[in-house]
Amino acid sequence: MSALARRRARERGLTLIEVSIALGIAAVLFAAVTISIGAITGAKAKSSAAELAGVIRSLYDTAALTGKTCRLVFELADPKNEEAASNYRAECAAGNVTTSRDRDEMLRDDDKRREDARRNAGRDTRRNFTRGPNDEPGLDELMAQEEGRVENAARFSAFTAEEVKPRSLPDGVTVSVWTRHQREAVEKGVAYLYFFPQGYTEKAHVYVRQGDNAWTLTIAPLTGKVDIVGEALEVPRS
Repeated sequence: MSALARRRARERGLTLIEVSIALGIAAVLFAAVTISIGAITGAKAKSSAAELAGVIRSLYDTAALTGKTCRLVFELADPKNEEAASNYRAECAAGNVTTSRDRDEMLRDDDKRREDARRNAGRDTRRNFTRGPNDEPGLDELMAQEEGRVENAARFSAFTAEEVKPRSLPDGVTVSVWTRHQREAVEKGVAYLYFFPQGYTEKAHVYVRQGDNAWTLTIAPLTGKVDIVGEALEVPRS
């Protein structure tokens, strides 16, 4: 082989080595970019979960300190609609609408009070339903006042403070909500998480997801403590 041919072979070999090195570098950079995208996606969901945990704790404290029943209202976007964003906001009632430790009991108690009032009205037909003998309110007026009081106390209105102001979740981040009276977590539409003045809330799981990343917020009923778990826990069955 001539000297010229040997030189050309060496040059061709160096070119192949350079190409191999370039391909190796490209593969490493591609992997790094993929890992970075995954890290960013996870960071957005994790940050949203941490922020939501702070809101839940603040609203728990607000209900306990103000003596008002409050709730966190979730407006959950359909997970199939990638362009829609989920939102949540805080609301508080005018007063303490329950003295029980259970929202279902609260609703049953209100219904029972109204039914008892109607039943008593039906039995006492001899009463002056407009005004009593001393111009005192009649039974129908008292019933109307009591129903109005309950309805006014149970009417929720927006509650805003710096730590619990309305928020929209970042693009691609979805939320679902489970409370103990539900069989499955609510993934779209409206969901509520209640906080009562006596210093307790509902047992609940709030799931925050983005892509393959998921975090579960578990809420303790008696303390309002929120734990963040780096996976989607199963919905409790009992």
